[in-house]
Amino acid sequence: MPTFRISEAAALLGVSDDTVRRWAEAGKLPTVREPGSRIAIDGRELAAFAADIAADRPAGFDSPIVAESARNRFAGIVTRVVRDGVMAQVEIQAGPHRVVSLMSRESADELGLEPGVLAVAAVKSTNVVVEVPRHPD
Repeated sequence: MPTFRISEAAALLGVSDDTVRRWAEAGKLPTVREPGSRIAIDGRELAAFAADIAADRPAGFDSPIVAESARNRFAGIVTRVVRDGVMAQVEIQAGPHRVVSLMSRESADELGLEPGVLAVAAVKSTNVVVEVPRHPD
């Protein structure tokens, strides 16, 4: 399972590094020690936490739109994957935004999508394409 540095988790959650550190110190967001004593967050824990805080946000949390494009890309963390024999439903929490994509099970399997995986939802019209960027180690 991938792990995320404090700064990566902060970017995915749409908060500051200090906020993530405070959550970790308060025990709200579990951390792990990586080689070299670097503190990181397990991808599954981050996914669950992202889904929890998104559910707690009040209505109207999003700021007004100041710019948009024909193609939008939302980097986030996979919070849920439901597979059946042919299709998969993939949920991504990108800051305050929850993006849901329906795709073939084969695509979800090939991308290795599961809770805790970093992914990018590329939105064009009514279609959502999920991409998995290379994770810097």
